[in-house]
Amino acid sequence: MKNRLVVLIDGFNLYHALDDNPEYHKYKWLDLMKLARNVTPSSYEIKELFYFTSLMKWLPEKMARHLIFIRALESTGVQVKYGEFRIRERHCPNCNASFRSREEKQTDVNIAISLFSLAIEDRFDTALVITGDSDIVPSIKAVRLTFPAKRVGVAIPIGRKAEDVKNVANFYLKLKEKHFRTSMFPDEIDLGNGHKVKRPTKWV
Repeated sequence: MKNRLVVLIDGFNLYHALDDNPEYHKYKWLDLMKLARNVTPSSYEIKELFYFTSLMKWLPEKMARHLIFIRALESTGVQVKYGEFRIRERHCPNCNASFRSREEKQTDVNIAISLFSLAIEDRFDTALVITGDSDIVPSIKAVRLTFPAKRVGVAIPIGRKAEDVKNVANFYLKLKEKHFRTSMFPDEIDLGNGHKVKRPTKWV
């Protein structure tokens, strides 16, 4: 019997790991289901894959590309969980000016709740969380403490260290360029019923 695996992906954490390096922009058109298969042993069976993200509604061009990507993901069985951006008041101590910025909210909580719920419902033997964000540390600790028979691993996005995250997981791996190179969507995806999505030109 294969090991039942669920995968939870912190969408923006992975996106920014690629966006921070211009050489990796071509990997944004990434088949996350294929990526999960490429980094896990054949003895694991992916039962569910969850992609956690938020829409940048104030930037319509970016949001349009993001929605194309989401449609591509959903065509492979990926389940999308949405958070949201909220405006936050900030203060600069150097110039004494106040300003507003947008901050993604709910993703960390959504991942934590999903991880715990999946464990309670016994929907996995092993969970793999793709993130380099240390905010996930308490969630991993809680699940491991409450469900000692279950394993929780982390895959650290390229260019991230995330020592705190690695230290609380049962196991960890580091995503490398070779993983992305072999996990790309085709430039055009047939969704059926005459519908297709194409790779955004800025992601070539």
